[in-house]
Amino acid sequence: MRRAVRARTCYLSAAEFPGLLESPIECESLFGILERDYKVDLGYDEEVDATAADPRIAELLAIPRREPLLRIRQVIYSTRGNAVMYVLGFYRSDRHNLVIRRFR
Repeated sequence: MRRAVRARTCYLSAAEFPGLLESPIECESLFGILERDYKVDLGYDEEVDATAADPRIAELLAIPRREPLLRIRQVIYSTRGNAVMYVLGFYRSDRHNLVIRRFR
């Protein structure tokens, strides 16, 4: 039996990406589709914090309410500086680890 390890919601502009819902997003990277089909180069800001599962997220992830989660908020920008997508994700902390690479 497979269990969900994350729940994500993506908000995009229908006007900016017409026809996106007809794309094979269940089989392919959403970023890849945007870059290939809409010719948008992407960058993003990410904010990570800890939170507790609310009733809806707990049900989606099949975990107890108030279970610790990683919450990741992303604002995706085109390289022209326009915000094109907002992503809110909840990740099971027992199934994910966060790796950060930094350069100076």
